[in-house]
Amino acid sequence: MLYTVKDIASLANITIKTLYHYHKIGLLVPCKISEAGYRLYGRKELERLQEILFYRELDFPLKEIKQILDGNPDRLSILSNQKNLLQARIKRMEKLVQTIDQSIQYTAKGEIMDQSNMFNGFRNKKEWNEALSEQKKYLKETYNYDGFEENSIQVEKMNEQAIEAKHFMETLAKALKDGLKFDTTEVQTLIEQHIRFLNKHGHLIAAKDFAAQARFFLQDDFHRNMLESQQTGLSYYLCIAAEEYAAN
Repeated sequence: MLYTVKDIASLANITIKTLYHYHKIGLLVPCKISEAGYRLYGRKELERLQEILFYRELDFPLKEIKQILDGNPDRLSILSNQKNLLQARIKRMEKLVQTIDQSIQYTAKGEIMDQSNMFNGFRNKKEWNEALSEQKKYLKETYNYDGFEENSIQVEKMNEQAIEAKHFMETLAKALKDGLKFDTTEVQTLIEQHIRFLNKHGHLIAAKDFAAQARFFLQDDFHRNMLESQQTGLSYYLCIAAEEYAAN
């Protein structure tokens, strides 16, 4: 069965002008031109158009799409690759939507969002470096500490850790707001689970070291302000709760 330009435009929900342009640049050439001058497309062209539109959805430029398809890769390989790319984008978009939702909630309340909560969804090392630049500069100027080197950044791993950090700090802030004492089972279990996560994901840290880190956050202006912007008293609450956990 052959299809006209009008048929194809309707099927694929694109304009006739787009199909003319694809023909002009050799990206999608009709299989036949009728005696009346109509462009006609067959099944093979339909499949190629589908592949083109998937790549366009992934923001591939037309020139690059043409190079890929003209390399004669088999259709199954093309579709499998496009599926992987689209799934990765969906996963990234879901993380970004979560971050946007958090940002909306904080903005609506007139509150400042914790830095760690703003990282979820970054897709490359450059974005992570930009997000960490203020903290990196502070640590260098104040403590002469060179942290967050670009080569050490593993995007997926850091995104996963950002989700855990967000959950930990939000749950701890809620416990403080709800009036739970720092030594309650709920708070101590939360700290235990967080330390277990850190150790499982390559950050080997003992309870006493975590407590020392929490004490540092309380005493250091930058990190204390970061915690206090999320919930008043959170830096002190974290410190004494972590020290209680280490002591027991």
